[in-house]
Amino acid sequence: MTTTSLAAAASTGEAVQFWILGTVAVIGALCTILMRRAVHSALSLAGTMIILAVFYLANGAYFLGVVQIVVYTGAIMMLFLFVVMLVGVTAADSLKETLKGQRWLAAACGLGFGILLVAGLGNASLKHFNGLGEANAGGNVQGLAALIFTKYVFAFEVTGALLITAAVGAMVLTHRERTERAKSQREQSEARIREGRQVPPLPAPGVYARHNAVDVPGLLPDGTPSELTVNPTLRERGQIRDVSGESLAELKALEQRSEEWLGRSEEAKR
Repeated sequence: MTTTSLAAAASTGEAVQFWILGTVAVIGALCTILMRRAVHSALSLAGTMIILAVFYLANGAYFLGVVQIVVYTGAIMMLFLFVVMLVGVTAADSLKETLKGQRWLAAACGLGFGILLVAGLGNASLKHFNGLGEANAGGNVQGLAALIFTKYVFAFEVTGALLITAAVGAMVLTHRERTERAKSQREQSEARIREGRQVPPLPAPGVYARHNAVDVPGLLPDGTPSELTVNPTLRERGQIRDVSGESLAELKALEQRSEEWLGRSEEAKR
């Protein structure tokens, strides 16, 4: 094949890849803001980020593609997804606005940003294009490092300062000064005994119920569920599974089989 045919085939392949993956990326972005469940929105955003990483790799930006997958998709988005799954954010949560007019303000800001972006792209002009071959002549990572630490070093340092400021601010907001001496374990035990609270540790969930899930109440030896084994927060949310009847039926069937087996054993001995 000639060089012209190879270039034409590569151009056709890039176009097909762009239109297919670009359509999927746009659908994922729309699902991120239209899905009712936060978990589904997070998964849609993770899929869009993975497609962006594929675009980076296809354009020769290997470092950005790997960072997009490892840092943004693999670390930040998965952390956000796990937090959403553990907290239990659902569509049943309250959607009442705490600040009046915040949705209209957000819509106006989004519209203004869109207009600014379209105007910037419309006025952009590219007089000279060096190509990926020249940009990655010494390696993609080396070329990116040269730009970051020479031409764009000021913007890079400002971004780092903003990230550090955000991290320090988060620690300051979550820090709480202790104004009194912390109680020792002996003092805490004595206080529990004086107040008549649960002296020993609370029983674990799922005891005598053939489960160890946190949303399954443990059963006492007589088969009744113990309220001490479940988290009060799950009880208030109504997320506790009631398996007492099922467990009692299984326990009764097991006792009946045991009695039958013991009866056969006594007959065998006779």
